[in-house]
Amino acid sequence: MSGERAEGATLRAGAVVFAKELVDALRDRRTLLTVLASAVAMGPLVLVLLSWLVADLEQRADAREVVVHGVEHAPTLRNYIERQTWTVREADADFEAALRERRLGDPVLVVGEGFEDELARGRAPVVELVTSSDDTRAAAGASRVAQLLAGFDREQATLRLAVRGVAPAALEAVRVEERDLADPAARSAQLAAMVPLFVLMAVLYGALNAALDTTAGERERGSLEPLLTTPAPRTAIVLGKWGAVAAVGMGVAVLGALSFLPGQWLLRSDTLAALLRYGVVEALWFVVLLLPLAAAASAVLMAVAIRSRSVKEAQASATLVVLGVSLLPLATLFATRGEQAWHLWLPGLAQTTLMMRVLRGQAPAPADVATTLAVAAAVTALALWAVARALRGAALR
Repeated sequence: MSGERAEGATLRAGAVVFAKELVDALRDRRTLLTVLASAVAMGPLVLVLLSWLVADLEQRADAREVVVHGVEHAPTLRNYIERQTWTVREADADFEAALRERRLGDPVLVVGEGFEDELARGRAPVVELVTSSDDTRAAAGASRVAQLLAGFDREQATLRLAVRGVAPAALEAVRVEERDLADPAARSAQLAAMVPLFVLMAVLYGALNAALDTTAGERERGSLEPLLTTPAPRTAIVLGKWGAVAAVGMGVAVLGALSFLPGQWLLRSDTLAALLRYGVVEALWFVVLLLPLAAAASAVLMAVAIRSRSVKEAQASATLVVLGVSLLPLATLFATRGEQAWHLWLPGLAQTTLMMRVLRGQAPAPADVATTLAVAAAVTALALWAVARALRGAALR
């Protein structure tokens, strides 16, 4: 009975500490709003800005307009371009400066004076396709103009062969037909690869401020030592503080996963909206995968910050942890052999791997989810043990 009473007292003390720390974390509204704006809203905002860029590129592609300098020297080329339902627009004299300053937004086709003479003699006249790799819009339009010129080249070659009585098919030794094995879900996952990264960062930064405030912040304010002099067991204090930090991190995880749902309503590109397959089911899977990570990250950040005597010192150390976890998902970008078994044993990388499966339309296997849960639980227990040991140390007396 005495053991049960002691356990009940520990739970009650932990609940009191949890409520106190949670109220303190939510009371700092300025910091909370900053976290929500930077961590939760940043992902959907970047997605919307990307959709504006894609919509602008699509609008330029639909316009089917080619900017030409010296088009009066190539009536044959102009005739071909207009037969392909393209519009020819004369370039300004200062088109090179406009391209360098990213004011034009379109590549410029430069035609020399001897174009028609060279073409009539059966030679290959030289044309320049002037663009700027520093301008995304101009660089994107260059490939479309290059394809248009390739069509003109094929037409002229066919006419020359026909005049000489040679069948054009005689020069076609091999016909290449491309076949893409990626289904729409896989293509959608490539487009939405940024979503797991933004949600992961939201969880880390959501738990960061709360972890710093409840450990190093209280040491700096001198409110931690009085708390340790109370009859509350160290276990209750550690669990209460960790529960409050984890609750904030989990709340940010839920908001971050759900924030991309209304963010899709603001997409300007129909193509992007059709490819991005992120619905309620995907958002719920993200929440399930991120909650254990939020718990583990909260414990690790507390273990790092509890050994610091000021928030500034703790922030420097905790930033390294956040940076390390956020860089782990980059392993999937440089992995040439796809997913590896060890990916599921690293917090952060495991969640990103499974979230990418969700975006590809593949439900994560229960064994893989259990592996990530077990790793998160082990990391959480080890970090909380380190926090409890630090609280019992002489440094906090």
